[in-house]
Amino acid sequence: MLEIVVKAENRERLVRVSAEELAVLVRRIGGDGDRFLVVQRIPDLPDVFAQVWHQAGGDYTVEYRDGSADRHFQAMADGPEAVIAAMTGWVRQEAGWGGALAWSPLDMGPAREVPPLDLDEDERGELERRVREVLVAGYVSRAELAELAEEYLVAGDRRPVSRGQAEVLADRLWLERVAEQAGWRGETDPERLTRAFTALREAGITARENFTCCRGCGQAEIGGAGEPDARGYVYFHDQCTDSAAAGHGLTLLYGGFDNSSETTAAVGEEVVAALEAVGLHAEWDRDPGRAITVTPLDWRRRLVG
Repeated sequence: MLEIVVKAENRERLVRVSAEELAVLVRRIGGDGDRFLVVQRIPDLPDVFAQVWHQAGGDYTVEYRDGSADRHFQAMADGPEAVIAAMTGWVRQEAGWGGALAWSPLDMGPAREVPPLDLDEDERGELERRVREVLVAGYVSRAELAELAEEYLVAGDRRPVSRGQAEVLADRLWLERVAEQAGWRGETDPERLTRAFTALREAGITARENFTCCRGCGQAEIGGAGEPDARGYVYFHDQCTDSAAAGHGLTLLYGGFDNSSETTAAVGEEVVAALEAVGLHAEWDRDPGRAITVTPLDWRRRLVG
């Protein structure tokens, strides 16, 4: 798998696709509402991306940017194969990946000026604290983090953080977290959790991470979140994620779709077995009316973007 996120004009967002799948996506674009792809490496870094635009019957316009404005380049290709080769090479950071295309600098105009935040110490501290909490939770994209930073202190007509200021703040804290996670080695507990949830889905149980904002919304929506023939479900919501990120373990909510205590207990047994199979410890007294808690848990979830 390629360590990338691919976004399409039709709002499709794919994480960690294969080289073959990326090639299919490039060959597909060209129709109305599906004319471009944006590719970002994992973890996403500010102003680092590759993209392609194509209208059926015309050439392909390929771009890549490597940070600063003077590192933004464009090339034209008359068919998808040259684009596929260049984008795959860019993703893998292969030597000479772009040599088959004629690149030219792309002038996007002067960089916009972003004034510093005009916040008192308490507000600035509160804002940065919340942004860091969401970063540690690990389920947010860089764009979503900027949106949070922009909206968090809004009160009535007062909007003390502009979009540009929010992006600057989000990017700074995002890069701090990326640098921190660069020192992590091996599989993390959240990655083990994802493996367990994947196994549960393959076994016919709807398993969703960081699903909805609270238990009420989760219980109302989990029925439509998986395959129609799923036997049961397990999930954790935003508040559970925040608690896990703060070091308090992770609460898992589960049940059977037939609403029987027998099915709920059976699903609980499967959840515990899947967690233990990946090396996580689950606390549960086998009472179908009680949640499962994953603890101890070292919550180091790598950012995607």
